[in-house]
Amino acid sequence: MKAKEIVNLSDEQLKETLADLKTELFNLRFRHASGQLDNPMRINLVKKDIARVNTVIRSRQNRA
Repeated sequence: MKAKEIVNLSDEQLKETLADLKTELFNLRFRHASGQLDNPMRINLVKKDIARVNTVIRSRQNRA
């Protein structure tokens, strides 16, 4: 996801996206450990997306 896409999401959508990304990261790590992961760089991309979502959530909390 791009940062502009994340900023345009509502608070509820951000929470849902964060939960989905965390689930995806868990599944990717599991597949990596079992040797079934085709693209290991996907783990880094998902981690960066999680950080982006957390940054937007935190900045909105600071504004309120």
